[in-house]
Amino acid sequence: MADLNALVDSLSELTVLEAAELSKMLEEKWGVSAAAAVAAAPAAGGGAAAPAAEEQTEFDVILTGDGGKKINVIKEVRAITALGLTEAKALVEGAPKAVKEGVSKDEAAKLKAQLEAAGATVEVK
Repeated sequence: MADLNALVDSLSELTVLEAAELSKMLEEKWGVSAAAAVAAAPAAGGGAAAPAAEEQTEFDVILTGDGGKKINVIKEVRAITALGLTEAKALVEGAPKAVKEGVSKDEAAKLKAQLEAAGATVEVK
């Protein structure tokens, strides 16, 4: 096996043109590209940031108002949550309040559409 320290010393003495020529020779001999190796390095490092930018998977459906149609909204809240009349009325009158928390994006959109059809104003967070 070659003395790696001696190899490093020898390579350190190369001029920029000689180093470029050496790079080309090694690419040809080994069938690789230095550009591919450089491009792969940022991709490997960039993978660590990907989980931080994950798409939100759980949403909260927040009732922000009854839109003047309190009875219809109370009925819809009861149907969605299975709350009793008193609890549903308290939720509607206490808006802004969460109707459902931790639901999927599709379910949140469906619940928002149901509540808006009843006359409520709704936010999805």
